[in-house]
Amino acid sequence: MSHSIKVALAFVGLLVGAGFASGQETIQYFLSFGYWGFAGTIVAGLAIVVVGTILFQQGSYYLADDHSAVFTSVSRPIVAGFMDIATMFTLFSIGFVMVAGAGSNLEQQFGFPTWVGAVIMTLALIASGFLDVDKLTGVISAITPLLIIAVIGALMVTIVNMPSDFGALNELSLQNSSAAGVGNSWFLSALNYAALCILVGVSMILVIAGSELNPGKAGLGGLIGGIVFAIMLVILAFVIFANMEGVFGADLPLLKVFDNMHPAVGVAISLIIYLMIYNTAVGMFYGMARRLSASKPQRFRPIYFTVVLIGFALSFIGFADLLSWVYPVIGYLGMAVIVVMVYAWATHRDEIKEETQRRERLTALAGQALDPGEDDLTSTQRAEVEKLATSSHIDDNELWHTVQEGVAADLDADSECDFELTDAPALDPSSEHYDGAPSPSSGSTIAWEAYDSIYGSESPESPESPEKKG
Repeated sequence: MSHSIKVALAFVGLLVGAGFASGQETIQYFLSFGYWGFAGTIVAGLAIVVVGTILFQQGSYYLADDHSAVFTSVSRPIVAGFMDIATMFTLFSIGFVMVAGAGSNLEQQFGFPTWVGAVIMTLALIASGFLDVDKLTGVISAITPLLIIAVIGALMVTIVNMPSDFGALNELSLQNSSAAGVGNSWFLSALNYAALCILVGVSMILVIAGSELNPGKAGLGGLIGGIVFAIMLVILAFVIFANMEGVFGADLPLLKVFDNMHPAVGVAISLIIYLMIYNTAVGMFYGMARRLSASKPQRFRPIYFTVVLIGFALSFIGFADLLSWVYPVIGYLGMAVIVVMVYAWATHRDEIKEETQRRERLTALAGQALDPGEDDLTSTQRAEVEKLATSSHIDDNELWHTVQEGVAADLDADSECDFELTDAPALDPSSEHYDGAPSPSSGSTIAWEAYDSIYGSESPESPESPEKKG
């Protein structure tokens, strides 16, 4: 469950920076339609819950290292190419929109020139290039609860100071400009917003889910994260609507809400919003660099640093202007991607379920093999491992090694288990001695001889007399 919670918080963290940390998105996509905007938040929230859950399952199912690996697996080359281009355009566009938002944040709150906030954000993004996916997921997950607490706090204050004339607030809300390209339809605006959020997060969603072995747990994380985001969206819309008189015309209306409560609160919230903008920006640039360096992983950092610096240069166009035309375009691209991904999931959901059960059993067998307090695997169990691995769409030896890496990390974190990851560098991706999955000998499916020293096996082919390890 802890893995699912971590995934859920990362999911929320990826979306809130682009989705509503500033509050400007909520006004343009929802509150510009007045009361109907609240119906829009519900529609958008439900769509994000469903599609988010599906994407997390797919990323885990394919053990994705980048989004293109999943796109090419679920669609024809020309469709996969379109989705890849749409995603890359989104990652880069939202990346520099977020850097622009960072500049607007510090300008509105502290009066700094916009370049100051943009430079600080760019330096933070560059430093993040030295983190791996798991560490980056942890950073994003740790920051997310801050905004959740802040929005709930704003809701409580708003309820205590409930406005008396909602009709006047509705009339004022209708004076806001809607996002470009959605016409006068609150429903289309809601779908466009949901698709925008999904396309914004799809690359890092698939990458984060790809590090989660169990599609079921990954999907649960997506479900929980989607529900949290949907609830937050409805709350945020209400908070901004109820405070419309004080935030009308602001670049970052959510920050204005808190600033109007008390200047000290505004300062604290501006920093939280800044961190949430960072969450989305780092997800965009990181996912893009992972894709561009897929064939040459050693070039990840140079590519990452380059796209961050280009994003910084483009951020000076201006936050509100960028948001008003970039976001709707991305939303429509996202609708096409969602149709393809949902269809692929619907036609392969039975295979995903079977793979989930397969990996759960492999995890149990790996736990037995690695835990010093358990019996070694018998030859019958090793044959079961080979059968399960062969049945998977993932390479046999690669799957077993990946399962063992996950189990080894969990056992190492368990204070009641005698297993230590330092004694098994072959299963520790951060070790300088890590070489990935060992090659099996001719005619074998699994490289058992390479694992025997880790298991402490002396006679792996004698199932009748398994020896106790440890």
